[in-house]
Amino acid sequence: MTAESVEHRHPWPVPPVDGYTVDDLFTLPDLPPHTELIDGSLVFVSPQRRFHFLVIDLLVNGLRSSLGPDFSVEREMTVVLDERNGPEPDVSVVRADAVTGLDQTSFKAEDVLLAVEVVSPDSESRDRTTKPHKYALAGIPHYWRVEQDGTTGRPLVHVYELDPMTRSYVHMGMHHDRLKVDKPSAIAIDLGTVETRS
Repeated sequence: MTAESVEHRHPWPVPPVDGYTVDDLFTLPDLPPHTELIDGSLVFVSPQRRFHFLVIDLLVNGLRSSLGPDFSVEREMTVVLDERNGPEPDVSVVRADAVTGLDQTSFKAEDVLLAVEVVSPDSESRDRTTKPHKYALAGIPHYWRVEQDGTTGRPLVHVYELDPMTRSYVHMGMHHDRLKVDKPSAIAIDLGTVETRS
């Protein structure tokens, strides 16, 4: 290895003994975009697949056209669950009064009504187990997990609702072509409009 190649390597942050906090997530310099904090560890995401990008666009546009002024649809914003957890859902629906301005970088869990994760190969375990468990414990009432249907290539949306007694999610349904739910409000989104060409 040459001296030149060593000089251009990016120095990885060394975690504190007790792990990082949400304050660190917002103040550490030069973190890659969309870095998340899970259990005090920084999680870096892989480059986004086209399916991921298109589905986020579809859901953001569909939610914004379905929801009224009491709600705000946010794309890839940190949600502070506790001191050591600051995940970044792909899409969130928050109370409109939780929006403070254009410089805002996060929302509190209690302001989030719906968290949506679009599964990617590198996030599969986090999106299926880790994040929904943490979202439920934080009291977020609704969770959607979106996967790519292996047959059609289109989005397949799993809808979950919080059981307040167990503080865990209950699977309420699976939507293939059209997503139609009445919570957190009346929402209808045509899932068939995502382009499935390779």
